[in-house]
Amino acid sequence: MSYEVIQKVGRYQYIYLAEGFRNKDGQVRQKRRPIGKIDPRTEKKVYKPEYLEELRLSGQQIDIPSTEKIFSIEDIRKSTVRSYGQFYLYRVLSEKSGLTDALKKAIPDYWEEIFMLACYMISTSDPLMYCTDWISGTESYPVGSMTSQRISELLISISAEQRNQFYQLWYAANKEDEYLALDITSESSYSELIDDVEWGYNRDHDNLPQINLCMLMGETRQLPIYQSLYSGSQKDVSTLATTLTQFEAVTGNRAITVVMDKGFFSTRNINYMLKDTVNGNGPIRFLISVPFTSSFAKKQVESERKDIDCVENTIVINGYSMRAVTKERTWNKQHKLYTHIYYSAKKAIGIREDLYATVVILRQKAIENPEKCLQDEECQKYLIIRKSEKQDAGYTVNIRTDVIEKSLQTAGWVILLSNDISDARKAMGIYRDKDVVEKGFLRMKNNIDLGRLRVHSDNAMQGKLFVGFIASVIMSNINKVMADMDLYKKYTMKELLRILAKLRIQEINGQSIISPLTKEQRILYQAFDVTIPE
Repeated sequence: MSYEVIQKVGRYQYIYLAEGFRNKDGQVRQKRRPIGKIDPRTEKKVYKPEYLEELRLSGQQIDIPSTEKIFSIEDIRKSTVRSYGQFYLYRVLSEKSGLTDALKKAIPDYWEEIFMLACYMISTSDPLMYCTDWISGTESYPVGSMTSQRISELLISISAEQRNQFYQLWYAANKEDEYLALDITSESSYSELIDDVEWGYNRDHDNLPQINLCMLMGETRQLPIYQSLYSGSQKDVSTLATTLTQFEAVTGNRAITVVMDKGFFSTRNINYMLKDTVNGNGPIRFLISVPFTSSFAKKQVESERKDIDCVENTIVINGYSMRAVTKERTWNKQHKLYTHIYYSAKKAIGIREDLYATVVILRQKAIENPEKCLQDEECQKYLIIRKSEKQDAGYTVNIRTDVIEKSLQTAGWVILLSNDISDARKAMGIYRDKDVVEKGFLRMKNNIDLGRLRVHSDNAMQGKLFVGFIASVIMSNINKVMADMDLYKKYTMKELLRILAKLRIQEINGQSIISPLTKEQRILYQAFDVTIPE
C-alpha cells in the first residue's frame, strides 16, 4: 500500500510517495520517490506533471489542491500537457519591449499567427511547413491549425502598408537618441519566380541567385529596427539613399544617426546625407568608415603619418590602445566634417606579418607548380612568374616588392567620417558597436531558417522575411540579456531555450496547472527579469 509523506528539506517541503515492503530478512522497510512539493506561498500541494500523467494512465483519481478541486478519472484522461517555458519567455519579453503592441496595432486580424510563426522559427530552426506539430505540443496564442496552406496564405496576406505601419510603431517604441547600425546581407533562393532574385556578390559564397536584405539595428538595445529588400545584383553603395528615404517615412519627426562600414561610402552618398531630410529635421547624422580606395582617405593618412604616433594622441578602448587625431576637414563649399584618423602599430605589424607569410607560401607553391600558379589571381598579384630556360623548373619566380609596400602603406590605419560626432574615442567606440547588425544577420541565417528562402513568390518572400524580422527581434532581446548577465559562460542560446522548454503546462477540465520550476529554470527567468510563472 502506498501513501504520501511530506518531508521538509531546508526551506522547502517535498511530497513523496511512500510504499512499505519487507526485505529478505522479513524486516519492514520503506521506498520513497518524489512526486511534488508544497507551494511556499499558498501552502498547497503541487504535483509533478509526470506523476499526474501516471495517474491518468492508471485511471486513478487525484486531488489537486492548487485548484481546490478534485478531478475525475475522465478529466485527467482527457487532459493535455504542452511545453510552456519558451513561449512564456517570448511573450513576456515581447510585451515588455513594445513588440507585441506594435504587431497588434499594425496587423490586428492575425498578429497572433505571425507571432507564433516567429516563435517556431526561434525554437526549431526547421522549415515553416512543419509548424503544425510544434504548435500542437506548445502553449500558444489561439491560432488554430497552422497547415502549410494556411502559412502560405498568411505570408502572402501581409501587405506593404501593414509592414510599414509596424515599423513606424516599433521605431516609436525605441529610444530616440540611439545610434543605428546599418548593414546588408545576401539571402539565397532557388526560385525563378521572384523578381528581385538575381545573381550578384554573395557574401556566403553560395553559387545561387539572391536578394539583398538591408537592416538597421539599434546599438544600445541591440534590437533590429527596420529592414528593406533589394535585388541581388545591387551593390551596397547604391542602396543607401533608397533605404534612408524609406526609413524617413518610418521615423516621423525624429532625427537619426546612422553608423556604416566602408561599403556604403561614396561622394554621392555623403552628399545625400548632408541634404535636408524630407521630414525637415536637417541632414542625416552619420558615422562612416572611409575605404582607402578613396583619395580622401589616403590624404588623411599622409597628413598625419609623421606626427600621429605619440603618447599625446593615445586613446584606450576596452583595454586596446591606438593613436587618434580629429580634424575638421572641408568636404564641400557648404560643409565641414569631423575626420577621425586612427593608427594602431600593433595592428599594422599583424597585417605585415600575415602578408609576408602569405607571400612566402605563395612563392613556394609557385616554385613547386608554376604553371598552376599562373592561373591563380593571388599569385599574379604578389609574384612575377616567367618562363626561363636557365631554370630546371622552366620558370623564375620573383616577389613584387612594390605591390607589398603599397599594400602596407595604409596597414593599421582607419578613417572615420562624421557630421555629428566630434570626439575620436567616442566615434571609434560607436563604430565598433556596429557589429550588432552582423551578429543579427548571423542569427537570422543560422538559427531561424533564413539561410535559404523556400518560397516561390514576391509576396511570400516579403512575408517570410517579415516574420523572420519579428523572430530576430525576440532572439536579439534574448541575446542581449544573455550577454549582459554572462549566461553564455554556461549556456548556448539553444541550451537555455531547451531547459525552459521542459517547463510544462497541463490543462485539466479548463484548469491550467504549471509544473513546479526547477532551480535552474527559476534562475534563468530571474536573469531575464521575468516574473516566475505560477
